[in-house]
Amino acid sequence: MQIQPGSDYQEEPLFRATRGFSLGPGLVRAVQRTYERKPGEPLSRRLRIFTRDPAESLLEGAVNTVNVPYEPLETGPRGRTFEVGSRDFTANVSYRRVDLDDPHVLLTDGRDPSPSDPCFQQQMVYAVASLVYETFRRALGRDPQWGFRRQDDAGRLRLYPHASQMQNAFYDSVEGAIYFGYYEASDAPRGRNLPSGVVFTSLSHDIIVHEMTHALLDGLRPRFNQPSGSDVAAFHEGFADMMAIFHHFSHRVVVEKALQKRRGRLTSEILVDLARQFGQTTRAGRSHTALRSAIDDDVAGEPRRYRPGLAAHDAGSVMTSAIFEAFQTVYRRKVRRLLELARLPGVKPEDQQLSPMLVDLLAEQACKIAGHFRSICIRAVDYCPPVDLHLGEYLRAMITADYDLVPSDPWGYREALVDSFRRRHIDPPGVRNLSEQELLWRRPEHEVGPIEGLAFADLQFDGDPGRPMSAEELTRRAKILGRFVTQPQHLALFGLAPPSEADGLDHPCVESIRTNRRVSPDGDVGFDLVAEVTQKRLIAAGDERLLFFGGSTVILGPRGRVRYAIIKRVDNRARIEDQVAFVTSDRGRELWETSEGMLKPKRDFFRMLDK
Repeated sequence: MQIQPGSDYQEEPLFRATRGFSLGPGLVRAVQRTYERKPGEPLSRRLRIFTRDPAESLLEGAVNTVNVPYEPLETGPRGRTFEVGSRDFTANVSYRRVDLDDPHVLLTDGRDPSPSDPCFQQQMVYAVASLVYETFRRALGRDPQWGFRRQDDAGRLRLYPHASQMQNAFYDSVEGAIYFGYYEASDAPRGRNLPSGVVFTSLSHDIIVHEMTHALLDGLRPRFNQPSGSDVAAFHEGFADMMAIFHHFSHRVVVEKALQKRRGRLTSEILVDLARQFGQTTRAGRSHTALRSAIDDDVAGEPRRYRPGLAAHDAGSVMTSAIFEAFQTVYRRKVRRLLELARLPGVKPEDQQLSPMLVDLLAEQACKIAGHFRSICIRAVDYCPPVDLHLGEYLRAMITADYDLVPSDPWGYREALVDSFRRRHIDPPGVRNLSEQELLWRRPEHEVGPIEGLAFADLQFDGDPGRPMSAEELTRRAKILGRFVTQPQHLALFGLAPPSEADGLDHPCVESIRTNRRVSPDGDVGFDLVAEVTQKRLIAAGDERLLFFGGSTVILGPRGRVRYAIIKRVDNRARIEDQVAFVTSDRGRELWETSEGMLKPKRDFFRMLDK
């Protein structure tokens, strides 16, 4: 069926058309103000937080003092990246705003941890959100940018720690805000929770990390909020859960307590459980003890297997458990010698008490390896296609991203990932076997480029190459890339097709172009440019119409040559049929809505994911 693009063909009125292509609305909106540290200013600000939630034991490291990257703050707190709101929209009140620059607060490492103090709730969400942002910044080698549509001169993500009475917390990609709810616990909760007591999701370390990850991933891949298939929503949920689990290992005291409890194994519930208080006070979790877990085996101890069409949380949990299993595998390889040296003759490993020194060494390794896996997972997003991600393709992205940084893999990080994904039947499409060389994204068959004007010698930076450059420089780079990829001989290489009103094909669009800094364990530094080029197509979905996207993630080397073009072809009939089948299915109708004959993702996509 041929459809003529009409006045309602444009998804948003923000695309700036150029000759033969357009520039995405997020290209310039993403530029943030950067803070230049003044001489003599501290590097970090010490603040106390709950490492999990208020219901956990202090003897297991429930409270910790963390070093948050320093910046001058207004009350709220409000800084360069975040603005914490004090509004309770249900009670229609505004609480007193915390002043983290108050001398008394500075001297006492922030407010005292308290579930009933609104100022501590503000401190908690600011501190944890800042740590998550810093984790992404270090892994990507640049300042992450937001993907929300709200436009103002600040570009801050808004955090509402006591937003409203609801058994939920969610990221709003339109308003650029995360809303944390509060609710009454069940009348028969588990753990150290009061029946019918008030529970604040803003005091859950895991929930804050989870929602922050949604917001950061939305900035990295804004088209992932279009659920073109079941795996897209599953990846959002699995990736956010995975970040929350690995952030447990940023608190050394928690890891030491857990390893001591389980004789050096990474199976303690304080490490593998997600949002324990939420699960204990609601009936959302499977066992009424945690919302989800990184160890997602069935009753027989076998890993739960992936199958197409699984609910987003279930499929995401399968991916999370696969990555956590790979982490456990590498950990066991690295600490085996330590445990063997410390083992007492005639004592079973599960009966042996570990010395404090051994626990310290094991915790050091666990935290270090968890940091490696966390960085692999974050860097891999730059190697994902710009639209319609499948979980098996994320495995390929992880393998390629890690290989680019560390070609030699003596401890078998990549092998462990491949094995754990295979055990769960998460198989990458389009490969002939599971060898490392086959799983790497393929480079162009012939050398493409260099693209004149995009070599690093031609780029302009505002000091650090990882810092946002000016809007003018971003636009210049995007225009150069747009002219290159829309040359007739290059369209197919980047998953594009000639624009055609008869076939509903719009002009290609350069969505983003940013710097990627890679620092290897040996200290070698490499730079790439990472760009997203998409093209939309109006297609029929029964009696309705639907915008279908294709294109590629383009990775350019420092001399401007194309290293990878990770494509999703806009003219692939199988992809079109699969997306139409999903969107019109019962599962798809939960995430899509019809407006004036057009099928569109529901505005509250993230809120529905986190219900």
